[in-house]
Amino acid sequence: MSNLTVIDHPLIEHKLTLMREKTASTASFRRLLREISMLLAYELLRDLKMEEVDIETPVAPMKARKIQGKKLCFVSVLRAGDGLLQGLLDLVPVARVGHIGLYRDPKTLQPVSYYGKLPDNMDQRTTVVVDPMLATGGSAAAAVAEVKKAGARDVRFLALLGAPEGAEAFHAAHPDVPVFLGAMDERLNEKGYIIPGLGDAGDRLFGTK
Repeated sequence: MSNLTVIDHPLIEHKLTLMREKTASTASFRRLLREISMLLAYELLRDLKMEEVDIETPVAPMKARKIQGKKLCFVSVLRAGDGLLQGLLDLVPVARVGHIGLYRDPKTLQPVSYYGKLPDNMDQRTTVVVDPMLATGGSAAAAVAEVKKAGARDVRFLALLGAPEGAEAFHAAHPDVPVFLGAMDERLNEKGYIIPGLGDAGDRLFGTK
């Protein structure tokens, strides 16, 4: 899968190890996810288009570069996507934000939609869909289908962890969408959880289990 990038940086691996520990507190899990998302964003946004503008520093006028065109759009797949979203917004506070509400049916493992709110002019924005786990790939594929339906053309998907089964399913649904991961784990278990993984990211992020 040429569109798959695993961002293997020592700081990401270290922080991810701390997150995986079952004894990690809700506060530390939340903080580490936010920190890792900023590290992932560095690579994710490496190829943004730039333009030259005329500015004046306190010393002299100059031509400087800034991001071209409409602002970025970050789309969080509720609810766990909000953990990645916060770190991205720390780096790009002017980005527009969208939300897509999906949950995975525990019996069929298929995504079920319950909410959607996206900014205008999606066709003019670089859109990054964020969800910490790329497990079966169903929710990720459904979320990307929603942003494409809204007109988005430049779409990327960002997750903290992935499983080979989910990456393959996502690629089959959206071969044109680049995927960025912090790590690729071994496999899925019979319940669709990533192994070794880190458990339910939403529950650990919000302290609901």
